Amino acid sequence: MAHFELIPLNPAFGVEVKGLDLMTVTADNLFPEIRALFEEHSALLFRGQDLSPEKHLDLAGLFGPIEDREADERKPGEVFRIPEVSNVLEDGTTSGEMDLKTLNLKTNFLWHSDSTFLPVPALTNILVARIVTTSGGATELASTRAAWAEMPEALRARIAGRGIWHRYSHSRKKISEELSRLPMFNKWPDQHWSAVWTNPVNGREALYLASHAFAVDGYDAAEGEALLAELTDFCTQDRYVYSHRWAVGDVLLWDQRAVMHRGTPWPYEQPRKLASICSSARESDGLTGLRVAAEPA
Repeated sequence: MAHFELIPLNPAFGVEVKGLDLMTVTADNLFPEIRALFEEHSALLFRGQDLSPEKHLDLAGLFGPIEDREADERKPGEVFRIPEVSNVLEDGTTSGEMDLKTLNLKTNFLWHSDSTFLPVPALTNILVARIVTTSGGATELASTRAAWAEMPEALRARIAGRGIWHRYSHSRKKISEELSRLPMFNKWPDQHWSAVWTNPVNGREALYLASHAFAVDGYDAAEGEALLAELTDFCTQDRYVYSHRWAVGDVLLWDQRAVMHRGTPWPYEQPRKLASICSSARESDGLTGLRVAAEPA
């Protein structure tokens, strides 16, 4: 790996990869090295890239099937459009701070893993900065793998071996009741996943949490909610967090099995656009061991 340089993002996890042009990556060229770094470090940053939308899709496809939450809504002949984390409207203006579009963006300020509410959760998210603001708008990552390894045994014992239930509308309801009732947040049944996701490549475990989580096996609603909050607080201590300030051309990707993330506020009158593609996890990513078959708590 002498052809590129690695710089730690945080002592606990993550590296910046310097000297690698993502436009040159193929299944046989450089991707095996990228995938190995992904498994080892959980988060990878590539600065100053000129990554085209087509190559963005290609790169995501190397990690796994492209996640498509709007497949059921797309009309015949309509093509997949790369999702955007953005306040920019079709006419080029920005959404108001209390518009439902902006409120949905604000739900991203809650610590979460993507797609825990889907029948097949995400393996990774590849974010590409297209338009950035003069201040704010950072993306923060928290290593649930590092946190789980250092978690006090008494706290680990309260969640180990249990399942957690996830629902898309649950995270939206924390911000806006009206938002949570929209059809797009109620399309999928509740999902039941193990509290711990084991990486099959290296055997390392990570706590699998999200703002979409609403119940824990073996606890009543209040107990489960309190435990989820306590676990999230532990995993998001400063020593487990990397905060990324965006520049146009930055590409940030991370392992959804082992990292939670959140956005931070920015001046809403300023346009911001991050292109976001999630790749779905496969059985080879440890999905089989994540499944739990039991009734809701």
